[in-house]
Amino acid sequence: MKTHLNWLQVLALDIIIASVLRSPVKNFPRLVNWAEKIDKDKKYAHLIRGVRPVASDPDNLWNRYILGLCGDIDRRELKTVLHNFVVNASFGGKVRQEACKKEYGCNIPWAILMDPTSACNIKCVGCWAAEYGSRMNMSYEELDSIINQGNDLGIFLFLYSGGEPLVRKDDIIRLCEAHPDCQFMAFTNGTLIDGKFIGEMKRVRNFIPTISVEGFEEETDARRGKGTFAKVERAMRLLRENKLLFGVSCCYTSQNVEVIGSEAYFDQMVAWGAKYCWLFTYIPIGKDAVPELMVSPGQREYMYRQVRAFRKTKPIFTMDFWNDGEFTKGCIAGGKSYLHINANGDYEPCAFIHYSNYNVREHTLLEALQSPLFKAYQQGQPFNENHLCPCPLLDNPEKLVQAVEGSGAKSTDLQYPEDVRDLTGKCEDAAKNWAPVAAELWACSHGCGNCEQAKEKETVTTA
Repeated sequence: MKTHLNWLQVLALDIIIASVLRSPVKNFPRLVNWAEKIDKDKKYAHLIRGVRPVASDPDNLWNRYILGLCGDIDRRELKTVLHNFVVNASFGGKVRQEACKKEYGCNIPWAILMDPTSACNIKCVGCWAAEYGSRMNMSYEELDSIINQGNDLGIFLFLYSGGEPLVRKDDIIRLCEAHPDCQFMAFTNGTLIDGKFIGEMKRVRNFIPTISVEGFEEETDARRGKGTFAKVERAMRLLRENKLLFGVSCCYTSQNVEVIGSEAYFDQMVAWGAKYCWLFTYIPIGKDAVPELMVSPGQREYMYRQVRAFRKTKPIFTMDFWNDGEFTKGCIAGGKSYLHINANGDYEPCAFIHYSNYNVREHTLLEALQSPLFKAYQQGQPFNENHLCPCPLLDNPEKLVQAVEGSGAKSTDLQYPEDVRDLTGKCEDAAKNWAPVAAELWACSHGCGNCEQAKEKETVTTA
């Protein structure tokens, strides 16, 4: 076990996890008291304060959500996930990450997102991955090396994207077996999840799929191809019937935002059995990008308000990669909380920022984090004091130009290299038009202190 806690701390946390899972209703309220005793340095006092009202109120939405996890998810998988996510990736990982950040003078991420392959079994409208075909792959040995290097820096959470990562499902399961103390997740279209793979997931217990859905059948099949929605629903039914943890990811565009943000769709995600949802807005990357799919300022504000409203009423944990910048203090890329490694092995600051000059075949993970581009991110963060404008591409395009050109990074698109000024040029109007809307929302949630946004911000930040 590579956790960076001492064995007494690990034992204590594992006992707590086992106790809560054995009798959730009885022991969940005791969790806060146990956590306070372990947290002698008060490093997690703010988190404990946020959990206390949830744990003590059986009618609280998030109390019911957590108890629901214990009933809906196989206890053996849930125990493994909690150990890897809470003990290793969070508590133990944070200790090591902070130490390395001070020692090496660079960002050290909480998670690493990497692409095993650029291959995909479907072609979505406006997706840059479709340009590559199956030409790029990271070997098993390269993936394994990144995981080992990450562990040395305190990183135990690894996510896969692509392409379609489950094209490499055998290697993904093999990596789960080789690293049982790590938690693995994958952004997948879900169409390759079958009975055999379900059996492998149940065996290793440390893999969670995040299934991409674009709305209901009409919206999903329009972007991903006819029949895709039916295959996705079948995969989610298999996961739910086998009591396996999964979530969904949704890319909201100008064409589907009203559907994605609707109450009916949030209710549908809960009905599918998804326990969390990642929300992304469309970014016009690559030769086949469709700028018309970018949401308007009004549509982005609509998602801002809908997500915050449903967090109070719907038992699904939601995260909006852009609109939740106020809870992460701005951009999380460039190693601040995560970085991306594409299927060619290029270290990129973000899955949406395809520029680099360091590669896994020539440089270590630590060398990449200390590289000029990643240091530019570190020095530039936050890119905007209004954290509702967190992104250096979508919200502050001039900042991305400075980081890329100042570091000498090159486009990692092997087929159609995109000059950074051409890329950011597609986002300039969106940034300009969103700025006054974001300013008003920010002033309301951080100025008056009395409105619903301010109260919501205070609650979520504490929790």
